[in-house]
Amino acid sequence: MTLTQHPLRLPDFRLLFLGRTISTLGDAVVPAALAIAVTRATGSSGALALVLGCAMVPRLLLLPLGGVVGDRVNPRLVALVTDLVRAAAQLAVGLELLADQPRLAPIAVASAVGGVASAFAMPTATPLVAATVAGPQRMRANALLASAANAARLGGPALAGTLVWTAGAGWAFLLDGASFLVSAALLTGLRIRHTPGERRSLRTDLLHGWSEVRSRDWYWSSLIGHGVWNGAAAVLLTLGPLIATRRLGGDGVWIAMTQAAACGVLAGSLLAGRYRPRRPVLVANLGLALYALPLTALAVAAPAPLTVAAYALAMTGLGFLSPVWQTVVQQEFPPQVLARVTSYDWLLSLAAAPLGYTLAPLAADAWGSTGPLLVTAALVALACAGTAAAPGVRGIGRAAAPDVAGTETGGVNERPANGETVSGKTVSGAVRRNPTI
Repeated sequence: MTLTQHPLRLPDFRLLFLGRTISTLGDAVVPAALAIAVTRATGSSGALALVLGCAMVPRLLLLPLGGVVGDRVNPRLVALVTDLVRAAAQLAVGLELLADQPRLAPIAVASAVGGVASAFAMPTATPLVAATVAGPQRMRANALLASAANAARLGGPALAGTLVWTAGAGWAFLLDGASFLVSAALLTGLRIRHTPGERRSLRTDLLHGWSEVRSRDWYWSSLIGHGVWNGAAAVLLTLGPLIATRRLGGDGVWIAMTQAAACGVLAGSLLAGRYRPRRPVLVANLGLALYALPLTALAVAAPAPLTVAAYALAMTGLGFLSPVWQTVVQQEFPPQVLARVTSYDWLLSLAAAPLGYTLAPLAADAWGSTGPLLVTAALVALACAGTAAAPGVRGIGRAAAPDVAGTETGGVNERPANGETVSGKTVSGAVRRNPTI
């Protein structure tokens, strides 16, 4: 492979790219279809919360275990098996929804099965890219994956609405199940090298992964900021729709905000493929601090166009962060711990969202929405911009290109166990990186 070779010219990455993009498109139709289907079948928002909780709880509980498995076992095999399991779960939900009287219990069980599978699938994303693309092209590869995923999410709600109102909500889940089957079929052609670390007890592996997180100040300080960001996103998604409807001009304002947010995320991921800052983690975290803008705009009931623009700008920061963060992580951590490190990343990001969903309505009922939104804006700005105080965040920079021999092998650059870089320079998310969108 040459230093300038496009990632999509690499057969293994091309298969991975196609599989991930197709499965993301299938996933993008599910949230809207699920909400409509469950509320139609039960007439209860509590039933929808139950189904969502059945997926979220096992995912949170099992993410660290999924990270250990992803490091011990070839991540291609883990991704393939979990794709098959999720395909079965979504097909089961689809068939249940196509019945005359869909039952809640089978849907909840299938959601729980899918949540378990996703706990093992999510930590494999970063190792798979690291194993299929050499260092110089990883930023472009991660930006391609993020851009394709965000484009799929942009069109997902419209496709879901078309399916729900024409063929029925069940067909959205059948489509998602089929997308996982296609992804699994593509993964069977993937050939990657996997060098598992020393086999130890589960507890030792979990502690080792956590020690890798704690040993890098740029990583754990950023995770704090990212976790606060996800909590803030949950607050905005909880309080924002009502404010937009009652104070900014109606339901159309919230729809415009959500569409602007999707466009912003896509624009940010495209920007990440072209703009290479000298200090990528610092710039990406400062971009996340922009989320204080739409929170403040909603708090003071700013004019609708200004609020929509602020939300789009803030989500551009998220879109930029995702590929940058993933590239730095792939560069800076030894390949034998990538899955565990990624699992802790997702765990901290996901755990903050339920807290925001729970506290936001309680605080709004007690003090009104203005105070909680302003406090949240201050917290997210402080947490994300405050990562600049960590020397590692300021010091980590773009990676120096490896020698041609290392590039031709397609191997992953090895790093010392203490986290210091070989070259003295570095480059590289979750969330990523926001499961709440």
